[in-house]
Amino acid sequence: MWKINPEGLNLKDKVVYINRVAKVVKGGRRFSFTALVVVGDGEGTIGIGKGKALEVPEAIRKAIEQAKKSLLKFPIKDGTIPHRVIGRFGSGTVVMNPAVKGTGIIAGGAVRALLEVGGVQNVVAKSLRSHNPFNSVKATLNGLVSLKDTDSAMKLRGKVEEEPHQQVS
Repeated sequence: MWKINPEGLNLKDKVVYINRVAKVVKGGRRFSFTALVVVGDGEGTIGIGKGKALEVPEAIRKAIEQAKKSLLKFPIKDGTIPHRVIGRFGSGTVVMNPAVKGTGIIAGGAVRALLEVGGVQNVVAKSLRSHNPFNSVKATLNGLVSLKDTDSAMKLRGKVEEEPHQQVS
């Protein structure tokens, strides 16, 4: 997949998860924060980023910068995904199915955030095995990036799209 230049894109960002971690030192505990952020243009371009810092706003800023550097594109067909797809990362698995217009996004927290910023309006998704937001988001991203539109799938199979048959009355 080709990386996409964020210049000229109208990107929206959404914070998925913020985690506080503590390092125990001689003088007590040192706290730092980790932020998971997803960005997207609402037209099939998405990116994810993870930022770490001593303060929450700084961690979010770093995560947004990283997400803008990791933008990827996936196909959207009539507001949904073109076909059923399973994304895997670590122990997490996300199953995504296309849905008819008016269904909305039926998905859990981390998966929902990525689909919303990506521009998918109708999809049914289920996160299996792992409830870790990092693994769920990466599994969703892997699934979306593996989607193929109709034209490229036909070319891979060596077929040509035919004209619809006319009914004879």
